[in-house]
Amino acid sequence: MLEHNPNLPLENLQLEVAELMVNALNLDAIAAEIDPDAPLYGAGLGLDSIDILEVALVISKRYGMQLKADNADNQRIFSSLRNLTDYVATHKTK
Repeated sequence: MLEHNPNLPLENLQLEVAELMVNALNLDAIAAEIDPDAPLYGAGLGLDSIDILEVALVISKRYGMQLKADNADNQRIFSSLRNLTDYVATHKTK
């Protein structure tokens, strides 16, 4: 497992988030090759609602933050790797 560095530049954080997703979901993808603007859900990376829940759990544990199912912004947050990374960067506590 990667050792988290809280002072990572945004590009490195984006790669770290992508690697967390690939590892947590056993995706047949290379984290560095995930298009940061491609949709995560459905078309694009092809995640379903169960995958998104798993990603939310892994992100919450790694970065010490809450991603709640009833958050009105979830559709935007999980719309792409870039949006998810931006959310993590502004809300992480570790």
